[in-house]
Order: sequence, then C-alpha cells, then structure tokens
Amino acid sequence: MCPARNVLEHVTSRWGVLVFIALAERPYRFSELRRRVGRVSEKMLTQTLQTLERDGFVHRDAKPVIPPRVDYSLTALGEEAARQVTELARWTDSRVPAVEAARARYDDART
Repeated sequence: MCPARNVLEHVTSRWGVLVFIALAERPYRFSELRRRVGRVSEKMLTQTLQTLERDGFVHRDAKPVIPPRVDYSLTALGEEAARQVTELARWTDSRVPAVEAARARYDDART
C-alpha cells in the first residue's frame, strides 16, 4: 500500500475526522474528547488517537499528577490537516440536500 494512501485513511477515517474537528477547537482531555466526538467507544478513540499521534498529527501531554491527567492537542501538522478536513466537512454539510436529491432520483429510477 502506498504511504500516502495509508495517511489518507487515518486522516479521513470516521473517528479521525471527528477528532480533527474537535481538537481544532481546543485541547481536550480524553473523557471530554470522547463526549465531544460522541458515540465512539473508549477503545476506538484510544486507537484513533494513538494512530494520529504516531502520524504526527496529535500531541499527547501526560501530566505527572494524581489522578493522572492527559491532554490531547493538534501539532502544527495536525492543525494543517484539521483545516482541510474541516473544510471538507463544511462542504459535505452544505451539499447534503443535493446528495439526498440524487439518491432519491437514483432510487426512483430503480423501482
């Protein structure tokens, strides 16, 4: 598999997109981010954050306090990716009516 394709899969994954959009707002603690993203399991969010951290998009800041505190934020590379993902999400949101109309035309033609 091409390296660019692999990165693209991480950036545009279901949870990756939502993590980018959330972290573009501000840094989040894990539990806050999970609530902000919504309907994501702890395991899936952990895997997504680890993947994005490994790719250099997310910074994990573990503070040595009790109880432990971990904050997640975007790196400079992550901020750049988040701008692109956010723009795609905005475009998608604005084009939902056109997509729904196309689906209805397609379905009508098939019945």
